[in-house]
Amino acid sequence: MFDAFNAGIEPGGLRNKNDIRILICYMLSSVNAPLAAKDITDILVRYNIVNYFEANDALSALEEQKNISLKDGIYSIEPAGRTIAQTLDTSLPLSVRDKVLQATINLMARAKAERENRVDVNAAKNGFNVTCHISDRNNDLMKIELFVPDKKQAEIVKNNFHADPQGIYKLLLAGLTGDEELIKSFFE
Repeated sequence: MFDAFNAGIEPGGLRNKNDIRILICYMLSSVNAPLAAKDITDILVRYNIVNYFEANDALSALEEQKNISLKDGIYSIEPAGRTIAQTLDTSLPLSVRDKVLQATINLMARAKAERENRVDVNAAKNGFNVTCHISDRNNDLMKIELFVPDKKQAEIVKNNFHADPQGIYKLLLAGLTGDEELIKSFFE
């Protein structure tokens, strides 16, 4: 039975309110970490799995039923929600579960990379200085400063750096030490 709005949903997406609630419990339970409300809805909507309004409605319903809890814009799974996820997750299509889980893991990895490897963007004469810090336990392993002519390019540098700070570190280290095998492995 389809009882959810299907605007923006691709074939294979969820069109049942209970399935949407199960999927949200599955997300939170599988990664075993709290997630921001915005991140949950962004993942579900970006991959055309759930309609935006249905995602928000499901979050509210799950919170009201004490399956998840909200504190400072961050949702956490409660024992009842974890039970739902463990009991009913197989009722969801495997492709949907896999897509949402992978997207959630990628989001968490990106957030961790951003926390551990910061980027400072500062206005300079005729452009911006972008300083990328590759860190390990609050110690800079490497700091790279670039000059770019505009804010848009500064944001591109910042986003690309956060996409793979360890890879950039590996590539720079290989280049500086002349390790051709390490350079080749980066591009493979």
